[in-house]
Amino acid sequence: NSMSNKERFIEWAKEQEYMPLTMQPWWMDAVCAGKEWDVLIAEDTDGKIQAVLPYLLRKRAWMRYIVMPQETQIGGIWVAAEITEDKWKTAEVCRRLSEQLDRLHLSYYYQQYPAGSLCVDAMRALGFKTRERVTYRIEDLSDLNKVIDNFSKNKKRQLQRALSLHAERGMSPEDFYRFHSHCMTEQRKQLTYSREFFMVLERKAQRNGQCEILCIKNADGEVCAAAFLVWDNRLMYYLIPCYSLEHKNSGAGALLVLESIKLAREKQVVFDFEGSMIRGVANHYKQFGSTPTIYYSVEKYYKPLFRLAVWWNKIRELRYR
Repeated sequence: NSMSNKERFIEWAKEQEYMPLTMQPWWMDAVCAGKEWDVLIAEDTDGKIQAVLPYLLRKRAWMRYIVMPQETQIGGIWVAAEITEDKWKTAEVCRRLSEQLDRLHLSYYYQQYPAGSLCVDAMRALGFKTRERVTYRIEDLSDLNKVIDNFSKNKKRQLQRALSLHAERGMSPEDFYRFHSHCMTEQRKQLTYSREFFMVLERKAQRNGQCEILCIKNADGEVCAAAFLVWDNRLMYYLIPCYSLEHKNSGAGALLVLESIKLAREKQVVFDFEGSMIRGVANHYKQFGSTPTIYYSVEKYYKPLFRLAVWWNKIRELRYR
């Protein structure tokens, strides 16, 4: 078979109806632009793909390590639909993939697996360390009034305040990036991604029909809040929301969430607030009647020295989220 792993993965991924957005080949291409990404493949005796592990390989000095790409919540192992419920087969493909990881001579491995993945237990049994993470979701969007009923009193009050505001779809990526930069400057913070990074990601997502940029404007046409939303066949992610401090009390933040939920409802997918382990942010998401959903990070230190390097905070991007 003269096809590379990557080429085989690209073909195979087309048939995976529920493969998470952030594991799809085009997404990996976008978020790893200018960096090295590849994929490990486990197959059966007939050469049929059973599971894949797409990964971003980073190198620093003498160290090779796998970490999550920027703006990417979910990665790790994705198992073919026909064996996804089978504990034994899953354990077997995980064992084979972990042997392939060994052959990469890594110093460190870290990925966040899809919620509900049986691979987490399998990897734990293979000596990987797993840690619980939380994201917040609104599963049932069929009845919009019911969804709004579940908002906290505080969020409902904010929506009342937002009556003079309106939502617009299709904000340009340049305007979005400029607005987000402005919001960060107000907070005396730095943006975590570059303009180039965003342009590439937005263009590829747009080409696949899997993104939208929503903004909330006031009567004067000023942008008060905006969000970059992306989705797959199952979930819509509230990937990059931003709010201007200048319009903090306008209710724009609550309206932005409501309009994003409406879009998810049109697409008939679940709304995912794109996990936050930050207490204040998590609290904000809970007030929209969302339910916590557990997923796990899976990690392994292959070389003790690497732990030291992390401790010295030499490799900041490891924990950039």
